[in-house]
Amino acid sequence: MIRELIYSDLYRYIGKRSFYLLIKSLKNSPGFRYTFFLRIQAHFGRRSFIGFFSYLFYRKYCFKYQIQIPPTVKIGKGFMMPHFGGIVVNSKSVIGNNCNILQNVTIGRTNRGRLNGAPVIGNQVYIGPGAVIVGKVLIGDNVLIAPNSYVNFDVPKNSIVLGNPAKILPNDNAVMGYISNVV
Repeated sequence: MIRELIYSDLYRYIGKRSFYLLIKSLKNSPGFRYTFFLRIQAHFGRRSFIGFFSYLFYRKYCFKYQIQIPPTVKIGKGFMMPHFGGIVVNSKSVIGNNCNILQNVTIGRTNRGRLNGAPVIGNQVYIGPGAVIVGKVLIGDNVLIAPNSYVNFDVPKNSIVLGNPAKILPNDNAVMGYISNVV
């Protein structure tokens, strides 16, 4: 299971899968490097030798790349962060398959009101730079959230979300060209 997740993430970055490309990407791709140690940490925890070793790297890269994604976040196959920095995801959030998250994105929880809870993000979702998604909202499949959008409501599938306050534009090809190498 863990091998499949890591290789699906690698495929999103490179478009191919091999051990050589895995090592090369760990060396050259900060987003993949962080995702790799996040996956290892989520799978093993801190109790085994591998888990403890991965935890050290995971914490190092949290600070180095300014990414806060706890290992408890449920993340589907093919996760991609092509640009790193300023990414914060609540520990109770759920992220689907083939999702892209860019820099300065916040996926947060609210603790009161009708939106009490954390977001659930569907499959093939592109979240642009500076976007904020808060509360117990459901983001459907095949959704593009434009840069600097503030989303605190449910978004139906096949949509584009723009602006602050956000507006929904129906579009069947919302993420075409934004999400590549789908697994």
